Amino acid sequence: MIYRILTVFAILTFSFAFTTTDNLKPKLENSEIKAIASSIPEDNKSNFESKVATLYSEFSTKNISVPAMPVFEKAIKGYEQLDETGKVGKKILTVIDFGLSSTKKRMWIMNMETKEVLFNTYVSHGKNTGGEFATKFSNTVNSLQSSLGFYVTAETYYGKNGLSLFIDGMEKGFNSNARKRYVVIHGADYAEPSFIKRLGRLGRSYGCPAVPNTIAKDVIDTIKEESVVYIHKNDNNYLNNSSLLN
Repeated sequence: MIYRILTVFAILTFSFAFTTTDNLKPKLENSEIKAIASSIPEDNKSNFESKVATLYSEFSTKNISVPAMPVFEKAIKGYEQLDETGKVGKKILTVIDFGLSSTKKRMWIMNMETKEVLFNTYVSHGKNTGGEFATKFSNTVNSLQSSLGFYVTAETYYGKNGLSLFIDGMEKGFNSNARKRYVVIHGADYAEPSFIKRLGRLGRSYGCPAVPNTIAKDVIDTIKEESVVYIHKNDNNYLNNSSLLN
């Protein structure tokens, strides 16, 4: 990196030393200088993409199912920022891809240290978010819709759905009202695959990412206490305005 910066300075110095004021502008706009200068910030991007590609390869080699690469990349980007700011206490990343049908196993819980997918299971979306597919999202209380973005898991409690897990939204405007809305992870019979056989789709929650009752306790015990959850959808409003993706 430092060598590229010094190279830019050297070229600029050379241009000033041997150029008159009449042809100074064309020299400074030389495509070679622009190419070298623009390559400096691109190094960070290239390093990140290389790191993600390596991680993805490791997860793909060890596991039968992993999230799609574009979704995985976004999840890693947010995860790393949260980790750098000290918000991650457990090296677990949960990815929920609401771009997929509710009849698919669209939730992955990944151990970032061992590169193992600990769970790949079904997960519900909100009643007012859609039928088979999730299409509408909200951060509003009583909307009964799911919320996109990054969360950090918190403490557990016992409620009407049994053992439940608070998740705190990390992105203002998208999921910051999660705790106020009681958007939590819990088990539900309507999240079982048997429900799909009866209705043709998974059941829906009041906005919570509900998981099958049969594995809910194990899932919650695995991801509780400061792990990261990323809920994804190719939603332009979110992708263009997410504080953790931009």
